[in-house]
Amino acid sequence: MSGDLDTGAEITWCTGCGNFGILAAVKKAVKKLEENGISREDIVISTGIGCHGKIFDYLDLSGIYSLHGREVASAEGIKLGNPDLKIIAFGGDGDCYGEGLAHLLFAAKRNIDITVIVHNNGAYALTTGQASPTSPKGFKGPATPGGSVEPPIEPLGLLLSAGASFVSRGYAGKVKHLSDLIVQAVEHPGFAHIDVLQPSVVFTDYYEEYNELVDELEDTRSTKFEAMELAQESDRLPIGVFYREERPTYNEELLGERNPVKDRLSDEKRLKEIRAFLDV
Repeated sequence: MSGDLDTGAEITWCTGCGNFGILAAVKKAVKKLEENGISREDIVISTGIGCHGKIFDYLDLSGIYSLHGREVASAEGIKLGNPDLKIIAFGGDGDCYGEGLAHLLFAAKRNIDITVIVHNNGAYALTTGQASPTSPKGFKGPATPGGSVEPPIEPLGLLLSAGASFVSRGYAGKVKHLSDLIVQAVEHPGFAHIDVLQPSVVFTDYYEEYNELVDELEDTRSTKFEAMELAQESDRLPIGVFYREERPTYNEELLGERNPVKDRLSDEKRLKEIRAFLDV
């Protein structure tokens, strides 16, 4: 693997896209995680389909390029196959909060030990800027030329209600802060979610607005109710860890100390047991 995580693949994001900030933050986070004792060989990534998904091509890490909205399901499968791995799933707001919302909420409910990073730009940017689940009411795009009549969802409140044990928001324009969030999320024992404000310079160029409204949190809220109230704030955009708690993870409850990859039977023993079961 490359020392700086570069793959040499041509980066085709639009100049100035918030995805560059997320990529830089992930690279910084992986190096910090290595310093903290987590080998990059034990970090596995999963992506959905969209502009965010291209990050798979730009990070020299093991992983899977998943289907649209299925990056969380893929991440869960990898974690249950080998609980020793640290899994990071990347999604877009359309991909993860639209097609993949059921997978996301159930992963949070289960408290499976994975990290989900959502590149939230408020549009289906790869397919020319249609309204997404987080687009503001009145958003004009190819599918809503007169303006969307739907109000946006509030993802952090949804994740808190579903049972996520680590809920946070980052901003692509604050790389170091976002990098620190990613480190905390990956090291958290349970389901960790980071909603990243990620401007699309072509369709949702919110840099000026975000730079004015983004406000770094000084502390984490002690209750879900307080965290939900914080997520509803509109006069500022708090970034940081909204809520965290530690409780048993899904993989621990389901598998105990067992690791299906390391504890599996040899092919010879497996065939022997199958033959004995079938009495052949």
